[in-house]
Amino acid sequence: MGQRSLIACGIIMLLGIADGFSQKLFIHGKKEKTLYHDGWIDFNKNNKKDVYEEASVDLDKRIDDLLSQMTLEEKTCQMVTLYGYGRVAKDELPTEEWKSAFWKDGLGNIDEHLNGVARHKEAETQYSWPPSKHARAINEVQRFFVEDTRLGIPVDFTNEGIRGLCHSGATGFPAQIGIGSTWNKDLVSKIGHITGKEAKVTGYTNVYSPVLDLARDPRWGRVVECYGEDPYLVSEYGKRMVTGIQSQGVSSTVKHFALYSIPKGGRDGDTRTDPHVSIRDMHQLYLAPFKSAIKEGKALGVMSSYNDYDGIPISGSHYFLQDLLKDQWGFKGYIVSDSWAVGGLKGRHYISENYKESVYISVMAGLNVRTNFNAPENFVLPLRELVNEGRIPMEVIDSRVRDVLRVKFMLGLFDQPYVEKPDLADKEYSNSENDSIALQASRESLVLLKNDNFLPLDKENIKSILVTGPNAEAVDHSISRYGPSEIDVISVLKGIENFVGENAKVEYALGCDFSDENWPENELYTIAPSVDQQALIDEAVRKAKDVDVIVVAIGDDDRTVGESRSRTSLNLPGNQLDLVKALQKTGKPVIAVLINGRPLSVNWMNKNVPAIIEAWFPGVYGGQAIAESIFGDYNPGGKLPVTFPKTVGQVLLNFPCKKSSQGGQPARGPNGTGHTRVLGELYPFGYGLSYTTFEYSDIQLSSDTLRKGEEIEISFKLTNTGKYKGDEVPQLYIEDVYSSIVTYEKILRGFERITLNPGETQTVMFTIKPKDLTILNKEMREVTEAGVFNVFVGSSSKDTRLESQFSVGQDIKFDLIK
Repeated sequence: MGQRSLIACGIIMLLGIADGFSQKLFIHGKKEKTLYHDGWIDFNKNNKKDVYEEASVDLDKRIDDLLSQMTLEEKTCQMVTLYGYGRVAKDELPTEEWKSAFWKDGLGNIDEHLNGVARHKEAETQYSWPPSKHARAINEVQRFFVEDTRLGIPVDFTNEGIRGLCHSGATGFPAQIGIGSTWNKDLVSKIGHITGKEAKVTGYTNVYSPVLDLARDPRWGRVVECYGEDPYLVSEYGKRMVTGIQSQGVSSTVKHFALYSIPKGGRDGDTRTDPHVSIRDMHQLYLAPFKSAIKEGKALGVMSSYNDYDGIPISGSHYFLQDLLKDQWGFKGYIVSDSWAVGGLKGRHYISENYKESVYISVMAGLNVRTNFNAPENFVLPLRELVNEGRIPMEVIDSRVRDVLRVKFMLGLFDQPYVEKPDLADKEYSNSENDSIALQASRESLVLLKNDNFLPLDKENIKSILVTGPNAEAVDHSISRYGPSEIDVISVLKGIENFVGENAKVEYALGCDFSDENWPENELYTIAPSVDQQALIDEAVRKAKDVDVIVVAIGDDDRTVGESRSRTSLNLPGNQLDLVKALQKTGKPVIAVLINGRPLSVNWMNKNVPAIIEAWFPGVYGGQAIAESIFGDYNPGGKLPVTFPKTVGQVLLNFPCKKSSQGGQPARGPNGTGHTRVLGELYPFGYGLSYTTFEYSDIQLSSDTLRKGEEIEISFKLTNTGKYKGDEVPQLYIEDVYSSIVTYEKILRGFERITLNPGETQTVMFTIKPKDLTILNKEMREVTEAGVFNVFVGSSSKDTRLESQFSVGQDIKFDLIK
């Protein structure tokens, strides 16, 4: 998206504005202000149209004009966040005291203001609902900065949005790891569109989404917030989420840049440091989704992360924030720190002796805006001291502020700073069209992991069902601090009750809690369930004896996975496996539903339970989608975006992997050591079953040689050969047969989710360009080397159905990585 296009999306020219501002636009009544004119606003209140107030003037000239009028106080205030009401801000709406408050000189952004964030009592507000009331409240706050600050610079209102907008009653979607399982690029675009739209109509101008970290260590707590482990898959989702959000005239801020998801040992909480990854893998794997979101998606925001790389904290790294992001990738937005990332330069990394030095390091590195859960002056006052002392040149401040102003101009905030029609927000929020996309997302996120010809159930033959397990009645898994609050989530129990109606009797038993007082100690050695937990298991077993089928919903809640929830085991937490084993002993068929936020090593279940459905944290309509899948009204067709190891001892076990890096070991010969370790995945990347079957046939390549500036089209036929309508996700993998450096065994380079009726055939086509085959050679230059490339098309990274081959005649060079 170009510089002018977001302006075009955001501008509503202010014709008649002098007469149009009224009670309908704000919370309070009309003020006697003369700064509003037909088609422009006199932001600096000097009774003339300045260059920066003229919408038709070139963007850079508008920025130059405004910057030339700003004092040091006004500039530095653009470099900081004020956390919203209940966190740092004490007032819901401006008061008379604001005119002498620190932000009388403006602010860069205000984060999560009046959004009704989940599980934060202190942030409860009358202004989060209905959406129209929030829009007017945001207008009221914006009016202070437009009317009561010297230059009238509007605020950028930021908010979270990785499961839908973080606001009361917004449209709720599955966790990002569930969206990753849909393998549906168009669906991600729609989710971005809805998230951006709901943000726009309620007054937010910047959404902190998507998360582009790769989930390659399942021990890490925030796997639930990631799309998957593969850079190509995450890149495809990421750029579509960015463009979907920004299509609504709001900014998308991608996070957490960079290398945040691989702390040493998968540790979280107080750690978040010391990622162990080579510079080549860093660029080819972990940075690839960010590069795509910025260069292709044109993201206007980046959040810098807590961690370091090779001893240099990211939020204090000139290489990452300036050289890479801005100079090499051409990033035109602004960089905001994750909370306490600046403070962590001293408090976590110990590279500065005091906070003032941390401010110096971060600003000189390229940081634009600091965010933290404390007063903005804590950052700005030492920043001003550093400028006055001559340590930070004014040219650096101007550069950092220029980026912030550029985004505000591109969002149209200097042409229409307000939500023009607040009442429209009530119609746009969580409406039937949005809800249908949320339901689609819940359905398509489901992955069928195992089915011994047991599912789908025949509703007419099932007269009694036991729904049990700690996730049977739970809904908190789909209410996130980073997504909507005050939403009605359908539990597994409620979904099944609604589906079967009076046709079957539905029993419920808790079965066990997610964990007990012995967890996680009982992962070190066997500890019998406590008396209370055993009583819950026994109750479920008693009820199981009188039913036709058992549905056990197990996995995680927000206390076992998430931020600062890393683990040292991948087994089911607590006594949940004891529950499953006890239910299996009854002889009644068991359907296991996993509601979890990370891969789990469910080896015993995979061997003994007839059917397993992976639901992740499935969103508002999760219970409905699960019930429909169990009874066959919906045929699950999702694919895993991450590898499931058999044991935590195999970590790291991922796709893609370097050649020979995940092989076995010889049992005989001079280096033979015998069978000493478990080999292979429990479920591989891209895996997922269906109630129907698919046949792949007739692969064809448009050419057997790929040259510079050309492309090869790969086509094949896909046929539904089973009895059910279903979705298949054909996946294209490429192998570089030989190269100048060690490359990956296979790389994903195409996928498409396709729905077919029984007997239906569709021709599928993927396109390969030279850029798709690049490696970083010995000189760290992106190059597609001459050689032979194998083509694999199939249903997962391990289940390939078709093969072919082409060659590249000569090296094709691209960018040099500096």
